[in-house]
Amino acid sequence: MISHEDIGAVIHLDLRAGAAELDTAPALRAKVARQLGLAGYPEPDHPLFLVVDTPAGLTDHQWQYELLTTYRAVGEIRLLILLVGSAPGSYGDEDETYEADRRLLRPALLRSSGTALVWAGDLRSARTALEQPAPDDPDALAVLVDLLSVPDVFLRVLDDVASLPDAIAAPGVRLLEQDLPPEVRDRAWRDALTRFAGTDAEHTPDLPPATWSGADLPEPLRALVAGRGGRSQRHREPGGVADGAYRACADALADAEDALVELQALPGLLRPSRRDTFEADLDQAHRALSGYRDVVDTALRSGGSGTPASAAEAASRLATLGLHVPPAGGVGERIGEGLREFAEKLLGQGFALRAVAQRFTGLAGRVEPVPGSALLPKLAAHDATTGARGSALGRGPVPAAAAGPPIAATAGLLSALWQGPIAALAIAVPLVFIGVALLGAARLRGSKPARRWALGPQVAACGGAVAGLVVAYATDPPLWLSAAGLLVGLGAAVETARRTWQAVADLWAASHGIATLHRALEGLDALLAEAVREHWAADERLYCADAARSVAGMLRATAAAADAEAVPEPAAPTAATAGGTDPLAADDWLSSASALETGAFATADDTDSDWANAYAWQDEPTWDEPAAQGSPAGTASPVDPWAPPTVRVPRWLERESGEGGPELVTTLAGDLTDAALVAMAPYWGAVERGQAGALAVQRTEERVRDLLSTARRHLQRGGVLAPPPFAARHRTRTTSANLLGTDPHRVAELVGAEAERQAVVQLSSPEQGTLLSRDPAAAVWLRFAPKAVRGEVEHAWRTSGSAQPEEALWTASGRYAGLLRLTPLRTGVVDTVRPRQNPTSDRVDAYERRDGDRW
Repeated sequence: MISHEDIGAVIHLDLRAGAAELDTAPALRAKVARQLGLAGYPEPDHPLFLVVDTPAGLTDHQWQYELLTTYRAVGEIRLLILLVGSAPGSYGDEDETYEADRRLLRPALLRSSGTALVWAGDLRSARTALEQPAPDDPDALAVLVDLLSVPDVFLRVLDDVASLPDAIAAPGVRLLEQDLPPEVRDRAWRDALTRFAGTDAEHTPDLPPATWSGADLPEPLRALVAGRGGRSQRHREPGGVADGAYRACADALADAEDALVELQALPGLLRPSRRDTFEADLDQAHRALSGYRDVVDTALRSGGSGTPASAAEAASRLATLGLHVPPAGGVGERIGEGLREFAEKLLGQGFALRAVAQRFTGLAGRVEPVPGSALLPKLAAHDATTGARGSALGRGPVPAAAAGPPIAATAGLLSALWQGPIAALAIAVPLVFIGVALLGAARLRGSKPARRWALGPQVAACGGAVAGLVVAYATDPPLWLSAAGLLVGLGAAVETARRTWQAVADLWAASHGIATLHRALEGLDALLAEAVREHWAADERLYCADAARSVAGMLRATAAAADAEAVPEPAAPTAATAGGTDPLAADDWLSSASALETGAFATADDTDSDWANAYAWQDEPTWDEPAAQGSPAGTASPVDPWAPPTVRVPRWLERESGEGGPELVTTLAGDLTDAALVAMAPYWGAVERGQAGALAVQRTEERVRDLLSTARRHLQRGGVLAPPPFAARHRTRTTSANLLGTDPHRVAELVGAEAERQAVVQLSSPEQGTLLSRDPAAAVWLRFAPKAVRGEVEHAWRTSGSAQPEEALWTASGRYAGLLRLTPLRTGVVDTVRPRQNPTSDRVDAYERRDGDRW
């Protein structure tokens, strides 16, 4: 039994012309190889041969049939012979006896299992009785061959006919073909390729690191990005060189801050040593910061000026400075898998190839280790030695100075409520401000903030004192009130002076760079931590960056291949075009050779290049009515069985051409994405092995080109409804209305029609009709429709209340649906002849038998 996975292309052979060329096994294999190769198929394990022949050819071509039945293959050979025309001879008597011309001679070798014959005696496709097309109408033959070339239909017909007497049947057909016009298919194919590849506008500069989110990346890649950017990792070993230098600078800054607190207190105004202590501690902090900066500079230069050294070498160099590089912890074990998951995720979300390539380039820049020398320019931004001292002197207002004069004036007024000789106490508050201002200016050595503070409170205190004296002489306050005012004024003056001095001292200390030193120390430590993080998993991250850039290059090459596939190539001249006739579907650029197909086929002759035309009859005179096809008498035009007919539609065929549904382009673009994922599958293995070089990219490009050509051929031959062989199984294909713009109810009505004679058109001549079995129950009915519309058809049956046909065949092809009736021949019509006898003597001997010698 042949499984569905083993089914490949149905191989066409037309023995009506050119049978003499297939007189050896090598010639037959060469012809089959050309056909399969151009179709993109390998040598099949279970060959399926569809042979077109005449009834007389069964005996004339016994040698060719012997070659077919003994074809060298791994598995079983299946042979379906389509006989066209009536049996040889002339029709004389009209009685019911089986005359010689009404018997079918079959070689004994064709009675083997796996072989069946379908006899279509008359393919007339006239719509009215007045039309007289040729009995072997080539347009009708092309449709019938196209139908039997669907592997599912081929196998089902083969099995059904094999179950009938003599394994021969005459077909009755009613078909519905739903497809797109060539121009609509052309436009949709181009749009899908453009959407799949992406436009040049999408090829923008790489995304900035700020736009990256670890949640967008698979776990293996997220660990590389998050581990590099994490700040919780310890980078200084306790007791090491770097940690000692950092601690020395931090301790010196802490001592300077403590000295500043002591300087800001009121005793700091009285003791000059506190400023000296602060300045000494500040100088020590500058020296310690310079030492730590040297350590950072050494760490940055230890990696060299090029690509970072190996992880072991970098860890050894940094260890001498007391720096700790955390182990990678196996983070690089699944890099290839992570890149594959990332690509599949983006492509599955509908991103174009160039957009995905852009993100892979950004990922490479995100994870790639940065050499320490590249961080050296950042070192200058953390230099606190230049301009640190005195750079902020005199800049900005003194904190709390705005409230100093009002408070000083109020304090002066309260302390001056005296009369008589004791009015001299009014100068107490101004003396406090004057004294504090003089001491502060002496401690800060002429600092402009101190001078600005000293002038305002002094003037305000003096003015307040004068106002207090005027109030005292005007109101004559009691002594206790004046004493209380003096005490309150002195207290307010002392507190205001202390706070203002603290603010002035703090501003003075800031102008000496203590805050700048703090920022410089933290900046240098952050830069050192960054340098250490750049050495974390350096080998793994460097490999990930290189692989990501390789993937990006492969994706851009794939996009270029899609662009090339979207460019139509001019159709090559064929035998039909050379003769001046209009070739079938000549305006359909999808039927021409792909621009991405290998050049080996481009150099073949026309007969070999057009593998479908190679099996249509060429110039052998066979029928009596060629004029209906516009051909000279005794000749027939070449026919491409793959190409749908364009001259006339047989009356047993209905055509419904859609204009394309809303999801047509999206579905085709999804098919192309599936093709790219299948082509890239071996590439990810090369990535995991560390072999994602130019050769792997080149092989992936070739596979992409092959699958793009396969998708193109599938669209041409199988239609849009059926998914291509590489389509992802989890994808649910949309309805025929959304793809073609056609009505699925027509398929449901046709496939579910009652089994009666009027439901199909019998492809038999009136004379041949008398040879068919008269038992209606002997016929075998085949109902078939594309598997892609099964859900719609079954839903239409349920909603309409009609009975669902049993054993309906759901085909992989998405073009044809309909009914096929296989009627057996009457007993005694078929005669079996011995193999490899002289065909002429066999036929004469059989035809000259008397009634008593009949079977």
